[in-house]
Amino acid sequence: MPKYKPGFILFDLDGTLIDSVPDLAYCGDMMMRALGLPERGEAASRDWVGNGVERFVERTLINSVDGQPDPALFAKAMPIFSELYLVNNSQRSRVYDGVFEGIDWLKAQGYRIACVTNKAEAYTIPLLRDKKLLDLFEFVVSGDTCSAKKPSPIPLQYAAEKMGVAPENALMIGDSVSDVKAARAAHFHIICMSYGYNHGVDIRDANPDAVIDSMTQLPEHIAALK
Repeated sequence: MPKYKPGFILFDLDGTLIDSVPDLAYCGDMMMRALGLPERGEAASRDWVGNGVERFVERTLINSVDGQPDPALFAKAMPIFSELYLVNNSQRSRVYDGVFEGIDWLKAQGYRIACVTNKAEAYTIPLLRDKKLLDLFEFVVSGDTCSAKKPSPIPLQYAAEKMGVAPENALMIGDSVSDVKAARAAHFHIICMSYGYNHGVDIRDANPDAVIDSMTQLPEHIAALK
């Protein structure tokens, strides 16, 4: 058993548990095709994930991380994307190597775990269910569960209250600067995955408590937390 035992562990979804870009990119390209605009492709889409589906659609429309599309174009595009993604959110996505092994270890040690994501519940629950992850979590905080999304601390604070655990005794496992900002603001510990979605920036620059390459490394890194 590790020396330090968090009261509970909160997992991010996209870029942490599941590589969801292939489905997002497919739906983005099909949306663009329906609008008569150039498709963006999976490589570009990898830099646009992590702030919710609406922001992904905005970035796809403008072909950039920053900026805003024409409001009329976004209003036309969003329903097209939503309809596509409701039926295409798990066909091409995959659970990262080491995730099931890491979660199995945590549960064997008696850790309580939950999931928090900026993805809306309508997309989140089917994706977790299809990938055999949903039943592993006590509950899921989706992007429309609370009044704000990460990097706001509100979803993490909500989860801590629901678990009955002080934030200072909680651990977040994520992949992006948004996760780090939310964790710091909520007074959580934070471990980040090296392989996730952080708009092309090394997540180490955000100074999480630790960065790991696989969830099979969780035992040693949880033990190192203070």
